[in-house]
Amino acid sequence: MTEEPKNNETQNKPKLSIYWIYGIIALIFIALQFYSSGSNPEEISINDFKVNMLQKGHVQKIVVVNKETVEVFIKPSELGKGRYPNPPTGWGMANKPQYYFRIGSIENFEKQLSETQQDIPLEQQIQVYYETRENYFGTIISYLLPIILIVGLYLFLLRKMAGGNGGGQIFNFGKARVKLFDKENNTKIDFSNVAGLDEAKVEIKEIVDFLKNPQKYTELGGKIPKGVLLVGPPGTGKTLLAKAVAGEAHVPFFSLSGSDFVEMFVGVGASRVRDLFRTAKEKAPCIIFIDEIDAIGRARGRNPNFNTNDERENTLNQLLTEMDGFESNSGVIILAATNRADILDKALLRAGRFDRQIQVELPDLNGRIEIFKVHLRPLKQLAEDVDVEFLAKQTPGFSGADIANVCNEAALIAARKNKKNVSKQDFLDAIDRIVGGLEKRTKVISPKEKKIIAYHEAGHATVSWMLEHANPLIKVTIIPRGQALGAAWYLPEERQLSTTDQIFHEMCATMGGRAAEQVVFGEISTGALNDLERVTKQAYAMVGYFGMSEEIGPISFFDSTGQSEYMFTKPYSEKTAEKIDQEVKRLVKLAFDTACEVLTKNREGLDKLAQKLLEKEVIYTEDLEQIFGKRKSSQTEENSQSETTEEQQNQAHE
Repeated sequence: MTEEPKNNETQNKPKLSIYWIYGIIALIFIALQFYSSGSNPEEISINDFKVNMLQKGHVQKIVVVNKETVEVFIKPSELGKGRYPNPPTGWGMANKPQYYFRIGSIENFEKQLSETQQDIPLEQQIQVYYETRENYFGTIISYLLPIILIVGLYLFLLRKMAGGNGGGQIFNFGKARVKLFDKENNTKIDFSNVAGLDEAKVEIKEIVDFLKNPQKYTELGGKIPKGVLLVGPPGTGKTLLAKAVAGEAHVPFFSLSGSDFVEMFVGVGASRVRDLFRTAKEKAPCIIFIDEIDAIGRARGRNPNFNTNDERENTLNQLLTEMDGFESNSGVIILAATNRADILDKALLRAGRFDRQIQVELPDLNGRIEIFKVHLRPLKQLAEDVDVEFLAKQTPGFSGADIANVCNEAALIAARKNKKNVSKQDFLDAIDRIVGGLEKRTKVISPKEKKIIAYHEAGHATVSWMLEHANPLIKVTIIPRGQALGAAWYLPEERQLSTTDQIFHEMCATMGGRAAEQVVFGEISTGALNDLERVTKQAYAMVGYFGMSEEIGPISFFDSTGQSEYMFTKPYSEKTAEKIDQEVKRLVKLAFDTACEVLTKNREGLDKLAQKLLEKEVIYTEDLEQIFGKRKSSQTEENSQSETTEEQQNQAHE
């Protein structure tokens, strides 16, 4: 009962810091300065000394110091009378001169002194004392002060480069910059906060279960995987999954980034790797999480500075040795995350180091529903019209981070409009804000340019509506958003495979804007830059990657490893390159001609759609159905289209 207060008192006591020492030294210098300034004698002239002091018999003695200065001592009986004040009292104030003056030469001073005292009896004349004094303190300071300043500046720079705040950090270059999470300092995130990653969670839970109940697996001769690599696009929840492991495992969890190993000094990265694993072995069983491991795990031999020492390669070599070298690391599991697995070194990915690679992909429809449920929890006031399934269908291709951003943006939009709850319309506005950018209603656009933009967007909508395999349209607007003067929203079918017709119809819909300008105005504008870029990339993918060209044949030049294993700038001849360019040009031209043909056949509907865009600025699926009728679409698309509600239709510009 009595020990706890003592422990608390010892913990509350301030720790001795090096800054306290700096403060004490500064106070000593200040005290010395006040002491020296308070005891300094008053400077007088030699005539004042002769007439007012020496001739009147007030001088006790005089001392010539270093043949330059004469110190004058007044008789104690005269102090406190007339012009002489009482002497200061205290430590070090005794036997101090009251006045001093400077002389040019000893001979001249002695001559003047003898002339002044010639009328004074010899036994009463003031004798002169000579002293030679050395200023040892000033000499030492003059020698040591530059050295102290240089050494202090050097140590200060070393501390800053080491990234530490304590006095001992200047020697901690080789220490790993790692954050430790254990029972006392644990995260509040668990697997309930991770949604849409069911397959990844199953494999990760097995690792956590092994750490909690190792006998369950070792009885059958099984061994724990040494390393688990989380691979996936940015924002899919790799780091979040690692945080959940830290919250669930209940074992020491070391977290750091791949860039924490890299330093400007040679050998520091390898030293930090050794220190990390040495610390982890002491706390085994434990988990080490390295985020963005591609910072040090890049494939070796790709350094442009050939035959030079690469610090990253040295760090990687040490990491490979620690993970699966001569010594074993039993009980230490490496958990790493990256979105560039294609550039990692093969030795890092082999069995025995990273035994498992867990793909963390973009969530599907069911995954997005679960993610929305997680991120809707912090929103306190939700309107009754908020449908999680509908929101998930409106966000194809969104990652978990994007969905979190949608929920946050919807709350901000509702607060901006002074609403008491977050409605469905706020979520739709947030999706439009994230996909297309902020609306720029104040942007000045001439009537002619506005008409071109309307026909351009109407061309996209018409071609995508009339072609069976193109993505179904949701909304078209000519209100500028971000850098675009107009935008069209589609709801792509979530499929795993794409056929030639599907890709080609998507290319035709993308070229619909350029085709509409050509059909209606007989000239083209610069507004189709992004469309041309996308179509060209799709055409090159069809020809060079997917082997969808009869001219080139079923050949793929895609390098899935990303490491240019054969060291070719391009793995085909110049003649083949010419054929690829010709085939890409043919496909793009065919997509443009097909779009022009569709628009020519439906010119009347195109004009009506463009006119409605000029009037309302925003049109929806129902507007296209009124003009062109029902669209040929698959059952999946029909189900998606039926989810469009009245709130979405009322988004037109007021």
